[in-house]
Amino acid sequence: MAKYECDCEIIHEDKVNEVKSKMLSDDEYLNLSDLFKMFADSTRVRIMHALEKSELCVCDLANLLNMTKSAISHQLQSLRLMNLVKYRKEGQVVYYSLKDDHVKKLIDIGFEHISEGK
Repeated sequence: MAKYECDCEIIHEDKVNEVKSKMLSDDEYLNLSDLFKMFADSTRVRIMHALEKSELCVCDLANLLNMTKSAISHQLQSLRLMNLVKYRKEGQVVYYSLKDDHVKKLIDIGFEHISEGK
């Protein structure tokens, strides 16, 4: 069986130091990890994909995804806290959409990546 680890402590100290100087803070890696956790739930991904197609209210999303308004609202709150969706009020109705084009790109790139393996 092939061994996939080094027998020494460091070989390319110059490369290690170069990369180390370009690494971010632990907090930045935690924030990115938290962002990607939002994509770890298929319901949230379905909501974001729907909002990529059109601005929708909670009732519309609940009907579209065959879920309760309460469940949709709970997921939208999580997505709002991570700056993935935004909302606007029109009278008594609250409409949701993706926060910006970065979110759309994350979704599109994700779907593109998984379709490559097919």
